[in-house]
This record gives sequence, structure tokens and C-alpha cells, in this order.
Amino acid sequence: MKKEHTDIDALRAEIEAAERRVAREIEPGPRAFVVAILVFVLLGSFILPHTGAVRGWDVLFSSHGAGAAALGLPSRVFAWLALVFSVGFSMLALLTRRWALAWIALAGSAIASAAGLLAVWSRQTVAAGHPGPGVGLIVAWITVILLTFHWARVVWARTIVQLAAEEQRRRIVGQQQSKTLLDSLQADADDTGSGDNPESPGDGAETPSDSED
Repeated sequence: MKKEHTDIDALRAEIEAAERRVAREIEPGPRAFVVAILVFVLLGSFILPHTGAVRGWDVLFSSHGAGAAALGLPSRVFAWLALVFSVGFSMLALLTRRWALAWIALAGSAIASAAGLLAVWSRQTVAAGHPGPGVGLIVAWITVILLTFHWARVVWARTIVQLAAEEQRRRIVGQQQSKTLLDSLQADADDTGSGDNPESPGDGAETPSDSED
């Protein structure tokens, strides 16, 4: 019985260790290759024109005619969000496989997707005489949306695995508690049975009165 408790404790410790590992890490599988390609596409979009002759790098650092093109705040916000979250945190999440970094990449890319919509809209409604959205801006916006989708799938898949591990751990703990309770009841029953039939030291002994008779 002691060996069974030892085996259950070892199994419980193994499941808890696996749960902690799952809680910290992600397993993107083939999506890692897709995310890596999207990150490189997004980086390449910064050398393409985002509006007129102004490239993505020019939008980031307000250089090479960015001011003359009447670039608004949405374009700059989108460019920096895409660079920091969709590129930076995506690369960190792929290299470290940390769930927290993947979640940050997802949240930042989602915000960048909304900012990209505003950036495209701001270039479409710019004053007459200024260029509209360039191919680099469109490619960057679509790529950020795709990154948001794939990171959402990775984070959701990790959540499902974690929930399964937690359910398995709860089932093992419940089985252990049931066996412990049954063992306790059995031990109490054995103690009660031994106490009801005490051995009398004088049973079978001949008394002096019986010998005189």
C-alpha cells in the first residue's frame, strides 16, 4: 500500500511538472515557419513605399520627405507597433517559445491591425495633392493581420493543452484522495475489530475452588 502511495505521488509530481512546463511554453509546430515568413515579409515591407516615395523606414524616423507627404500620426503609430510587436516580439516568442511573449505579440499585433486600418484610411482621405497609401503600407497591414490570426491560433492551442493537463491533474488528485479515505476507513475498521475481542489472560486457567472440588 505504501508503494501505491509512492507511485501516485510520483505521477502527480510528473503531471504538475508537465503542467508548469505547458503553462510557460508554446508549441507552434508548422505555424512557426509561417510566422517566420510573415515576419520577414513585414520587414521587407519597410523598404517599400508607404505613401508616394516615402518608404516604411522613412515613416519610422520622419526622414526623406515624410513631412512633405503630410504623414499623420496613424501612419507612424502603425509603423512602430508593427516593428515592435509584430516583428520584435514575434521573433522573441519564436526563439524562446514563451507563452507570455506570444501573448504580447498577439495583443500588440491586434492593436497594430487596428492602427493599420486607420493609417490606410488617413492616406485615402488626405488633402488633395498628397499621395495615397502605397504598396508597402498595404502589404504591411495585411501581414500584421495574418500574424494576429496565427498568434491567436497558437495561444488558443496552448490554452487547450493546459486545460487538459489541469483536468488530468485534478483526476489524479481525486483518485488519490479517494484511496486515502478508503485506507483510513479500513484501518479504523481493523482497529475496532481487534478492540472488540480482547484476549483474557485467565481464560482456560483452573481456579483454586475448581481444583478442590
